[in-house]
Amino acid sequence: MGPTLDRRALNRALVARQSLLGRSAIPPLAMVERLAGMQSQVPNAPYVGLWSRLERFEPSALGELLVQRRVVRSTLMRGTIHLTSADDALAWRSVIRPVIERGFGATQFYRNLEGLDRAEVIAAGRALLEERPLNRAELGRLLGERWPDRDPGSLAYTVTYHVPLVQLPPRGLWGRTGQATWTPMESWLGRAPSPDEAADEVVIRYLAAFGPATVADASAWSGLAGLRPTFERLRPRLRTFSDERGRELFDVPDGPLPDAGTPAPPRFIGEYDNVLVAYDDRSRVIPDEHRDRILHGLGVPMVLIDGMVRATWRATVSGDTATLEVAPYDRLAGDDRRALETEGEMLLMFFAPGASRLAIRYVAPPPGA
Repeated sequence: MGPTLDRRALNRALVARQSLLGRSAIPPLAMVERLAGMQSQVPNAPYVGLWSRLERFEPSALGELLVQRRVVRSTLMRGTIHLTSADDALAWRSVIRPVIERGFGATQFYRNLEGLDRAEVIAAGRALLEERPLNRAELGRLLGERWPDRDPGSLAYTVTYHVPLVQLPPRGLWGRTGQATWTPMESWLGRAPSPDEAADEVVIRYLAAFGPATVADASAWSGLAGLRPTFERLRPRLRTFSDERGRELFDVPDGPLPDAGTPAPPRFIGEYDNVLVAYDDRSRVIPDEHRDRILHGLGVPMVLIDGMVRATWRATVSGDTATLEVAPYDRLAGDDRRALETEGEMLLMFFAPGASRLAIRYVAPPPGA
């Protein structure tokens, strides 16, 4: 194994690769690909994530990519909704398929269809979705006409877990609402997902965005089990380090490793941002003393101060007033508060460009967060 990297060095590697040390001037599509996709259960979260990482980011730029079918919202890593480039969605869907299907096998939907030919349900659902986009309620109702003695929701979920699908706009557009409406990935993009199931390039992209990292970290990010042989196959293409506990860390040869003393400015990130969930050992970004509270509250937006999670945040707009509520997990130093408030005012202007009054308040963290 190579040199030892402590937590602060690993933190600085993470925030640098995630463009959270300094905003980047690259286009939004390039950033989405650099990040190896963005967690997107909460539709607005990628917009916050890109605003924190890009210079002069406008929400319409991402919206246009969705409408132009250059980025898509689909089920990928860990069986969760991710925003990725169309190319990555097509390349990675077959790799992540076992994760998605394993997740389905642990659901009540799977158990509700015991004794039913699930392949027949999947084929019927695919045919319906190829006719026109449907939300799950519509899909379940139509499948229920064929299997009236079965739970319509379970029939619909059987299809959406197994058929490569994308969610269509207006879902995922800034300032818009809409049900999650699905269509086959091939119908929307005009290309079928790659049949290649080798995880090699997915692992390389993960390490470029989140390395140096352990095999267990890559599994936690992707949901894929049994990645050790993949890492061993890739070893000649990688460099290695160790962490303070003696675990082997893998990395791409050109992955940035900033000096551990490099300053990291405050950054606001959205719900479930992948910097929070991309590791088995999250100590490089989540402080030990607040670990349990933070892990129980990942569904709320977080604030990074000096590269670590130190607070949650919430932005609201009422009339011409935009308010940012910041809930620190512990006392913030004066310099940190001033830097946070400067960044917070810019965040409010992003959320409410027409607001004439900006307010920042400090509150207690919500229960469980």
